[in-house]
Amino acid sequence: MSHYQIGRRCKFFTIMRYPKTALVRNGDHDRSSVLGRGDLAPDFSLTDSDGNAIKVSDFKDKKKLVIYFYPKDFTPGCITEASEFTRDYEMFSQANIEIIGISPDNIQSHLGFKEKMGIPFLLASDPTNEISKRYGVYGLKNFMGKEYFGVTRSTFLVGKDGKIFKIFNKVKPRGHSQEVLESFE
Repeated sequence: MSHYQIGRRCKFFTIMRYPKTALVRNGDHDRSSVLGRGDLAPDFSLTDSDGNAIKVSDFKDKKKLVIYFYPKDFTPGCITEASEFTRDYEMFSQANIEIIGISPDNIQSHLGFKEKMGIPFLLASDPTNEISKRYGVYGLKNFMGKEYFGVTRSTFLVGKDGKIFKIFNKVKPRGHSQEVLESFE
C-alpha cells in the first residue's frame, strides 16, 4: 500500500508518491515492513566498467556480497568509505566477498569516481532510486532543519545463499570497512 508524502521545497509544496516501506524519517528506518535479517537480497542489474550486465543473483552460491548505499560521489563521507573499502579490497577478495557500492549518481560520475579513487569494486548507478527504495534506504531526511529526500548511508551483508545476514543503518564511514570485514568472520 502506498501513501502520499508532502515535502516542502523552496516555499512550494510538492506531493510525491512513495511506497510506505521506502520512507526513511530523520534517518530512522521503519524496519517492521522493510528488509531484515534472513530476507533474500532484492535482485537488481548493473553495468560494470567494461559494459557487461551483472545481476546480484549472478553471485548466488558463488560469492558473499557487501551492498553499500551512499549519497553522492566525491563527497567527504563517501570518499572516506570508498577509500577504506578500496584499501581493504584484497582482504575482501581473498575471503570470496564482492563489494557493490550504490548511489544516485550517473554512470559518468561513477567512472570518474572509480578512476580518481582507484576503486577496484563495482559501482551501481541508481538515478531513479529504484534500488534504494527496494532496500528501504531512500526517503525523507533532515539536515540542519531542512527536509529533503535522499539515500541514507547503509550496508547490507549477503551470504552465498543470497540472504541478508546483517544490516548496518546510518553508517559512519570511518572504520566501516573493518567493521564489515569482521562481520564476515
